[in-house]
Amino acid sequence: MKKKIFRIKKLKWKRKLVCLTAYSKPITKILDKYCDIILVGDSVATAFYGMKNTKSISLGTMINHSLAVKKSVKKSLFVVDMPINTYKNFREAEKNAKIISKTVRCDAVKIESNGKNFNIIRHLVKSGIPVMGHIGYTPQYKKKFKLYGLKQNEEKKLIEESKKIEKAGAFSIVLECIAEKTAKKITKIVNIPTIGIGSSKFCDGQILVTDDLIGLSGFYPKFVKKYLNLKKILEKGVRKFKDDVIKGKFPKKMNTY
Repeated sequence: MKKKIFRIKKLKWKRKLVCLTAYSKPITKILDKYCDIILVGDSVATAFYGMKNTKSISLGTMINHSLAVKKSVKKSLFVVDMPINTYKNFREAEKNAKIISKTVRCDAVKIESNGKNFNIIRHLVKSGIPVMGHIGYTPQYKKKFKLYGLKQNEEKKLIEESKKIEKAGAFSIVLECIAEKTAKKITKIVNIPTIGIGSSKFCDGQILVTDDLIGLSGFYPKFVKKYLNLKKILEKGVRKFKDDVIKGKFPKKMNTY
């Protein structure tokens, strides 16, 4: 765990970090070959279960997906999102973070910032649990999906927030939907890696929801690039299966015992 985190922190000064989300064993097996960090994000709520937001996902559901992902993680740093209401105070945060850590055997947990929970991060780090921070658009706390850090007062607030998260002991910070100029400044100021999602190329690394990247989610904001249209590929395969079944072409003798 410590070796992986040390390696990630050191890469800030060497090359960009590659990060993606995962919710299942087969997908993780592919991602692990190419990623520095794999995150079981609470985005599983919307991407996998079709929920309206990430607030309804339970700790138990996050653990179940994390256990599946863990089976295929060999080299990547493995991070698990802490759902909202699992880190309301020191006691709850430590209890739930330890449940995740011990059950799943992940390398770290991720906590979204509400501008106040720096002491929670500090407490978890002192308890031996590595933490990844998250600022800007934080879906657990902010209803409106928008760009942050354009205005001077917003920029100042985000810079201060990032400094406090670093000081609390986090080993990295996700910057979500933060204006380029602000993300660039934060990345230069803090000594820990910044992982961008919709926050410019100037971050130390990039993360996307894998379902967005492969064209399955149907949610494609400006910052998403579809590298594959898996939906079309799946439709083609299912359509061919349907035709073969209706025409009696499947199963053939080679598919029959």
